[in-house]
Amino acid sequence: MRITILLLFTCLAFCSFSQTISSKVHNKIVPNIIESNLENSSFRNDSITQIINLINTTPPNDFRGLVIIKNDSLVLEEYFNTYWRGTIHDIRSAGKSVTALLLGIALDKGIIKNVEQNIYDFFPKYKKDEERDIRIKHLLIMSSGLDANVFNEKSEGYGLNWIFKNDWVKHVLNLSMIFKPGEKWVYNDAAAMIIGAIIEKQSGQKLSDFANEYLFEPLGIKEYYWFTGSGGRTGAMGNLYISTLDFAKIGQLIINKGMCKGKQIISKSWIGEISTSKMNIKDIVPFANAYSYFWYISNYNANGINYDYLYAAGNGGNLLFVVPVEKLVVALTSSAYGEGLGQFRSNKIFQLILESIKN
Repeated sequence: MRITILLLFTCLAFCSFSQTISSKVHNKIVPNIIESNLENSSFRNDSITQIINLINTTPPNDFRGLVIIKNDSLVLEEYFNTYWRGTIHDIRSAGKSVTALLLGIALDKGIIKNVEQNIYDFFPKYKKDEERDIRIKHLLIMSSGLDANVFNEKSEGYGLNWIFKNDWVKHVLNLSMIFKPGEKWVYNDAAAMIIGAIIEKQSGQKLSDFANEYLFEPLGIKEYYWFTGSGGRTGAMGNLYISTLDFAKIGQLIINKGMCKGKQIISKSWIGEISTSKMNIKDIVPFANAYSYFWYISNYNANGINYDYLYAAGNGGNLLFVVPVEKLVVALTSSAYGEGLGQFRSNKIFQLILESIKN
């Protein structure tokens, strides 16, 4: 599998695009989305169709969907390997980025005051000592200081140590402290889980129901599944299943600064917050320069133009890219779970899409 995926990377990176290949064009009606085409949206059609052909013809067959929205119009919608528009996918940790949007809604509604609140104020019975000054903002930037690390199985907060327990919150809030909050970035699932638990406590709703009422329904997202643990909590750290097209709708909400169909779904100020660098992770995460509130921030130079963008990322190559200056959203779904090769492939596809924009 490693060889064939690397072969696709090589083809994507070095293909001359000299061969003419016909691409499937999706002209299906999508409610509330204007449809356009590549030629009218400043893309080089031959470049895009070559990328699609390579995805179609290069194994392993784990790529699922590619959706491009530009200037508020759907310009490309392609599905692969028996998947289609109605298929919902596990976007894995990209669900954390959705949780960040839901926190913004909770802040807008006043059910949570601000990101400076101590997380133990919401669950006082789990506070072990007065020294635990962990704020919501520390969770959002993966800098809580709690012993939780998704890449270290020996970590107390490693996911398999609590995911099967009934009381996730109790386990995580009783973790050992291993550094001062805000001191460094350590990727983990526990942070997003606690954010979800806070929203659930303050709203009186399951996070999935809160999401449906205040985010999914306004965006026209009807089919979804969000993993619920044995204790009844929604898995705010990931395992959200939505379609590739609905994934792209979330990115479009960022482009439109929280507006959808003339209604402010999330405040413009919160969109600004998640779009602003909070932690430098350039030497830690490939393709990323910085981390914000469960969103990554980076840039790429294509054809002499520097594009700043933010993105949500989930294992397997499930990535959602948002390029504000181009009003561009690129959603990619795939099931290349495990080694990180899916992430690399989706990032390379996105970079080639940027390179296909006509100057």
